[in-house]
Amino acid sequence: MSRRVSRLRPRSVNTKWIGLAVLALPTLLISIDVFVLLLALPHLSAELGAGSTEQLWIMDIYGFMLAGFLITMGTLGDRIGRRRLLLIGATAFGLASVLAAFSTSPAMLIAARALLGVAGATIAPSTLALISNMFTDPRQRATAISVWLVCFMSGAVVGPLVGGLLLEHFWWGAVFLLGVPVMALLLALGPALLPEYRDTAAGRLDLASVALSLAAILPVIYGLKELAKDGLRAAPLLAIGLGLAFGLAFVRRQHLLPDPLLDLRLFAGRAFTASLGAMMSGTLLMGALMMFITQYFQLVGGLSPFVAGLWMLPAVAASGVAFLLSPIVARRVRPAYAIAGGMMVSIAGLLLISQAEGMVAVAAGFALINLGAGPMVVLGTDLVVGSAPPSKAGSAAALNETSGEFGFALGIAVLGSIGTAVYRAALPADAGEAVRESLAVAVATGLDPVRLEPARAAFTTGMHTVAGISAVLLLGVAVLTAVLLRQVDPLREKTPEQVA
Repeated sequence: MSRRVSRLRPRSVNTKWIGLAVLALPTLLISIDVFVLLLALPHLSAELGAGSTEQLWIMDIYGFMLAGFLITMGTLGDRIGRRRLLLIGATAFGLASVLAAFSTSPAMLIAARALLGVAGATIAPSTLALISNMFTDPRQRATAISVWLVCFMSGAVVGPLVGGLLLEHFWWGAVFLLGVPVMALLLALGPALLPEYRDTAAGRLDLASVALSLAAILPVIYGLKELAKDGLRAAPLLAIGLGLAFGLAFVRRQHLLPDPLLDLRLFAGRAFTASLGAMMSGTLLMGALMMFITQYFQLVGGLSPFVAGLWMLPAVAASGVAFLLSPIVARRVRPAYAIAGGMMVSIAGLLLISQAEGMVAVAAGFALINLGAGPMVVLGTDLVVGSAPPSKAGSAAALNETSGEFGFALGIAVLGSIGTAVYRAALPADAGEAVRESLAVAVATGLDPVRLEPARAAFTTGMHTVAGISAVLLLGVAVLTAVLLRQVDPLREKTPEQVA
């Protein structure tokens, strides 16, 4: 029996674009949550007494849980309805935000961030899958995705600025409450303006596959973090081996199930697989650097959270320009060359940061990184969701988000740990325990500025090292992407008959 997608079509073209505006609301929320936390990290670390390892978990756990549950939630949305899952996730995200805001210990905040990750996993694939179903013309879909991504970066503007003001006048937990009214607005408008889509022929959700997917992802991430922090030891190596074994079991189970949690046939398309790989690799190598840059502005440059947010605006503006121009460029240039060319611009930004000694150079390098990443994000996302059948839009969107979120979390875990290791190695032998723990802890203890200078220099060395490693590896990703996607044609407009 052939699959059918049950859907209520938008009443008009205008309704479709209004629906896109509604889908931007949860995108803004997730973006605000990420970028506000980057600014709030030094403050909450001092207030809650979070050490360097706890800081990494506060940052990482959201992305790990998001990556772990995205595939499950994408498939669940295909089954129960993508709009329904979006509204459920919006409610859960709002409640978890309140829990995070009033956390009283690092462990409580880590738990709240974990719940936010699970709730976020319901939101991300639903919004992108709905866009894929609402916009079937390739040019319109690419434009809609670019608008959706610009809204994400708009959250990056709102987050640092509003979050910075909140951190100036209120306690750090207030930044988590920014998303609550956004979610309330989505719950009010979503049922009236968003159409519903679901796969009427989908089978039951396989809970064993859900468990196997989590058992595959989380031990590997834990093992990588521990290896980067403390070197080769038996426990993290065992965790990685265990995760890989569960991953193999997961893949084998998907081959045997008539209705798998993850349809592996999606990976048969070269464009699908190459795009996912490029986005995960690019996000791993470029995304993790944001943590270093935001802390550099505050801990090395001595800026307030609000002023640090202002220094991020050039990078945010560069992303917005790149997102909007990428679909236009892709009408004349093959996506392979647009994506690879953009990566070369990002490499220039990474190299600039690897040598930067002041905030102007760091801000300029960050802007170049974001400008070059635009084609990869917009066109890669369009290739992923556009190549999947409508009944698998949720699964494809989930895989797309997994490649980005998992890459970002893994980048923070691996590259962040490398930066920490370089920081500690660059410190003088007589550095105190607080300085050796992290620069954030050293600043929070109120040490004399003269005693902080070696720690600030060591942090800058760590950032330089991470940027240089990322630049070299990203060059390989750019070449490989150009080769694997070279056969994909520029975006073509569908005829009315094709759209119908």
